[in-house]
Amino acid sequence: MTEDLFRHDSYLKECDAVVSAIDGDAIVLDRTVFYPTGGGQPGDTGTIRWTGGSAEIIDTRYGEGGAIKHIVSEDAERPGDGERVTAEIDWDRRYRHMRMHTALHLLGSVLQYGVTGGSISADKSRLDFDMEDTVDKEEVGDALKALVEENHVVSCRWITDEELAAQPDLVRTLSVQPPKGAGKVRLLEIEGVDLQPCGGTHLKSTGEVGNVRIGKVEKKGKHNRRFNIHLDD
Repeated sequence: MTEDLFRHDSYLKECDAVVSAIDGDAIVLDRTVFYPTGGGQPGDTGTIRWTGGSAEIIDTRYGEGGAIKHIVSEDAERPGDGERVTAEIDWDRRYRHMRMHTALHLLGSVLQYGVTGGSISADKSRLDFDMEDTVDKEEVGDALKALVEENHVVSCRWITDEELAAQPDLVRTLSVQPPKGAGKVRLLEIEGVDLQPCGGTHLKSTGEVGNVRIGKVEKKGKHNRRFNIHLDD
């Protein structure tokens, strides 16, 4: 199992680690700051360095038994098993993912509908809602920007599987349920705004989202509306 340092501190940019396995195109470490693909958020990219060598990480994914796999290209160098390394993420890309992810939670608090899907990228992100209502795009955008400007505190805490089962209204996603079986589930709380299970990386406050705007709103079915968002830097 890889210790997931990003789960407790999204702002860590690098860490020292030990190679626990080399599995084809993947380097597995005993601990990492790299976020693996999940919950609509892409896996981190970056670099792993060791004495005399380095490898560019082109993706990060979950493996078996809680391992986190740092994916390299076929012709990339690889460290030796048990070697000490430094793992460093592409922080600019990750930070945009954090801004986008927190902004999507804010969007979900503005639009009180079930969420049927979502996707995050550095350039454009989206949420799909189980809705057939027509809403004013400008009003939604203004409400979203207001929540950013109010600079609400963002934090995480954990509850047990049993506590989550007793509060089913916390789960807004209809197509994907939070992982259970580990005994506890991580909640993301935007103070006074939103509380729901989420394992992604997030900001410390909504003010860090910055300039966000609603892009195209698409009708994807009778009960499905897709809202795209963009960051304007």
